[in-house]
Amino acid sequence: MLYRLVRPMIRDGSSIPYFVQRIPADVRARAVGLKLSVPCGGETISKSIGPKTVTIRFSLRTREPSEAKLRQAQAAAYLESVWRALREDAPVPLTHKQAVALSETLYRAWKDGDGRERVTAMVHDPETSEWDRDYDGPSEAERVAEWEAAAQTIARLEGDEHAQEQALGPIVNRLLLAKRIRRVDHGTRMTILSEFRRALHDAFTARTRNAEGDYSPDPMAERFPEWRAPGVSASVSLATLYADWRREAEARDVTDSTFKSYGGVVKRFSAFVGHDDASRVTPDDVLRFKDHRLAEGIKPKTIKDSDLAALKAIFSWGVANRRLTSNPADGISLKVGRAAKTREKEFTPDEAKAILTHALRHECSKREATKTCAAKRWVPWLCAYTGARVGEVCQLRKQDVRREGDHWIITITPEAGTVKTKEAREVPLHEHLIELGFGDFVERSADGHLFITKRGRHGATYRNVSKKVGEFVRQVLADRGVAPSHGWRHLFKTRGIEAGIVGRVLDAICGHVPSTAGDAYGSVTLRAKIDAVEKLSRFAV
Repeated sequence: MLYRLVRPMIRDGSSIPYFVQRIPADVRARAVGLKLSVPCGGETISKSIGPKTVTIRFSLRTREPSEAKLRQAQAAAYLESVWRALREDAPVPLTHKQAVALSETLYRAWKDGDGRERVTAMVHDPETSEWDRDYDGPSEAERVAEWEAAAQTIARLEGDEHAQEQALGPIVNRLLLAKRIRRVDHGTRMTILSEFRRALHDAFTARTRNAEGDYSPDPMAERFPEWRAPGVSASVSLATLYADWRREAEARDVTDSTFKSYGGVVKRFSAFVGHDDASRVTPDDVLRFKDHRLAEGIKPKTIKDSDLAALKAIFSWGVANRRLTSNPADGISLKVGRAAKTREKEFTPDEAKAILTHALRHECSKREATKTCAAKRWVPWLCAYTGARVGEVCQLRKQDVRREGDHWIITITPEAGTVKTKEAREVPLHEHLIELGFGDFVERSADGHLFITKRGRHGATYRNVSKKVGEFVRQVLADRGVAPSHGWRHLFKTRGIEAGIVGRVLDAICGHVPSTAGDAYGSVTLRAKIDAVEKLSRFAV
């Protein structure tokens, strides 16, 4: 089943996105009374479902868009597994080994505590310049007595199923649900309760030794096996995990560029750790990989938004689909500082003139493909007058260009290739492009893509063409502080503002998502776009 991915929501007056998901109607009644521990970054958020609860809502606790998307997906995957467990609602049998592994969480929580009991407060006397203990807190003897009493209380629960259920039942329910298990059979539950009681007794005994001044390693800490969820195989390859994640992601129209990026990350990560077993990957492996990529000189933003994002998404899918017991990349991130701004992201007038003149004067070489030559001639000009992404222009087809009366229109559509917003849009062409001969070029062209030459199964893509166009532009654009093609999108917006074009119309032409919920109402018509484009001045070359 595909789990629901909804966009993070922004509340009025807040810059921090919220996770909001309705509880499915078919499981709402069975969900009442549940206490959820929803993962959010490296933390968990407790949410209780009452009789009147309709949605699960909480802050994603980050302003970073990429991190917010990851946390959104993480929470959605967790909730989908809860809803699935409620729908199936069949008791799950666990082995004794799994029950012991499950109890480790309780043991660690109580044995390690938060460290406050191990701190001795000291007070400085300015008159004597001496330090002395602060005896306001419990003494060592009192702490020893407290932990001994706790251990004895837990010991008395042994063999009493009713007392164990009363004392430990709610904790068992929460930890089972955190492991995506709604219910277990009666025999399993009794085993889990017994192991939880034993884990607490061991933890309290260890705390008693600590209070007595003995901080040697607790031998009982080594008795817990690794948790493996029911149905999780002992080994799953990284390549298989990626392939299965991709198969499901294709149904959500994830872009080819994301698949290419994530696939590359998986291959690099597998080579780095020296194996292909996803179940053996640890958080330390991910941390070492992050440090390795930094040492290679990779930009922090690339590591955060590509490397870590890929690992988190794929491992999270593995957990949600019971291929893995945990996500080793969960909670691992990288702070990205703001880069120093040395110039605007758009081309200067001189740079724009140099690029367009270079394109206008380009002549095909004997060894250059006809469509590549055409791309160098027309792609910079089309980007300059449409504000479109270079990939959207490179994948234009003859059928995507039409004439309506005195106006020429291009349709940027996912049918031709990758479109970031996954939505088709119509963009009117400036009359200067037609005067330069673009309309004649289209009419002379064969059916199909204007700038891409297909070669068999693995034919050229817009990325091959856009790369060549970028290299061509770099022949006259020396400043590496501006992108050779994306600079046109920034310049188009600037020229549009200077011409007095409404921002919403500029967004519709460029393919930018509405900036507010209100802007999503109504449509920017083709007529409004034509009027806007007619306001743009010509480029002088």
